[in-house]
Amino acid sequence: MYIYKAGVVGAGNMGAEIAQVITFSGLPVVLKDVNEDVVNRGITKVREIYQRRVEKGKMPAQEAEGKVNLVTGTTDYQAFKDVDLVIEAVPENMELKKKVMSELDKICPESAILASNTSSLSISEMGSATHRPEKVIGFHFFFPAHVMKLVEIIPGLATSEETLDDVTGFAESCRKIPVRVNECAGFLVNRLLLPYLNESARCVMEGAATVSEIDQAAVAFGFPMGPFTLVDNLGLDVSREVGKVLLESYGERMRPAELWTAFYEAKLWGRKTGEGFYNYRGSEMNRADAVIRTLQAQYANPESKFSIERILFPMLNEAVACVQEHVSKAADIDVALLAGVGFPQDKGGILAHADQIGLDVVLRTMEKLTQDYGQRFWPSPLLKRLVGARFLGVKTGKGFFEYSAG
Repeated sequence: MYIYKAGVVGAGNMGAEIAQVITFSGLPVVLKDVNEDVVNRGITKVREIYQRRVEKGKMPAQEAEGKVNLVTGTTDYQAFKDVDLVIEAVPENMELKKKVMSELDKICPESAILASNTSSLSISEMGSATHRPEKVIGFHFFFPAHVMKLVEIIPGLATSEETLDDVTGFAESCRKIPVRVNECAGFLVNRLLLPYLNESARCVMEGAATVSEIDQAAVAFGFPMGPFTLVDNLGLDVSREVGKVLLESYGERMRPAELWTAFYEAKLWGRKTGEGFYNYRGSEMNRADAVIRTLQAQYANPESKFSIERILFPMLNEAVACVQEHVSKAADIDVALLAGVGFPQDKGGILAHADQIGLDVVLRTMEKLTQDYGQRFWPSPLLKRLVGARFLGVKTGKGFFEYSAG
């Protein structure tokens, strides 16, 4: 099915940026929210994105204005009567999203695809709120949507292959990199990120390293920013909601570190509140230090040691589990982390990096981390199987990928 016109429900930053991405491909977009002020702010956001392109010499002003004019603001679902695709970008609340899906189902043409920009909630459950579950799909952009190339495409239990193909093609037409993710809590990137963020937090709580030392180590490894800078940019409130979903589905290995709750309760949510792990108010006072000292009084551990492997290997172990569970293919997992998180390009992706290290070395390291820090480092069964089969990566010609001799 060709998509001639799209809709976006939710005119906040993410919804507005999704609308901009769609207009950049030349399609008209209906942008809806609950009141005109929010809708107008969303359209203003679209205009600002195009204006920055004009100022950088990437687009003539007349063309930019033409793109902005492709957006129609509305507060009424009736405006979606002739759309081919709608993407909801409302807050991460299942009941709210199901309500939106139900309303769209009543208004949109029978052929229209109903997509959700959810970062972690069940697509299958959203589909149950409609009479067209085969047309309901996850379409997860990464913030900022007008910059980040990755889009996770998540079919629910009832989603048809035709819908999957149509949305994948649409993502490509919007100049995005679509990665198929079979439905699981947290989908792919967020599921891989949480263990990395959690272990970074535990290193701070135990006194193994400071926030800035860990961020600097991650940047030295090749990430564009460290884990704490990343959370400050995403917003701790958003990250916390994803953490709840993952804990409910995966249990103890995904239990959020106490640091996240302490920072949330102190309203140290990152850039959006002016303070997070770093201070963005321009003053020298940093409330984060006091919160961390309080945590360290309870959790400090002189035996705790920081290493880049300690925070990276939990992410790697979860990636191996995703291969084992057929959440995504190994190559797609690496693409997702390269495009969605900024995993170092020169390392090829986290599974390619493991192949370079040697899966036997990875397994020994995971076993030592399990011995030192507990069951959350327990190696994935697939990792053990690969090592047992002598599929060790580059040095044996086969691991997660195959390698030619020489």
